[in-house]
Amino acid sequence: MTDHTVDLDKHRGMAAQKATDLRRALAEVETHVRDLREREAELENRMLTVPAMSWPEAAVKARHLLNLYAASLPVEDTRHRALVAALLDDFARLGGES
Repeated sequence: MTDHTVDLDKHRGMAAQKATDLRRALAEVETHVRDLREREAELENRMLTVPAMSWPEAAVKARHLLNLYAASLPVEDTRHRALVAALLDDFARLGGES
């Protein structure tokens, strides 16, 4: 036995290396997606359990809900997408955001 490790990736063909890289990248993306969904669920649970103490806090909740709604709209539904965008612009303008 030797004290140095063998890099098995160097002994594979180019196609096998690419396939391995793709599998690793996909696994990393899936982990990030799972983490993001868990964080989003935690945020939504907090939004459900903690009442807004001001209009700006309520607007934050409404923004989140509008973004979820807009994401579910079909691409061709430009009218509703424009309405959501206009309302988000109103929130920003009335909330003093730039």
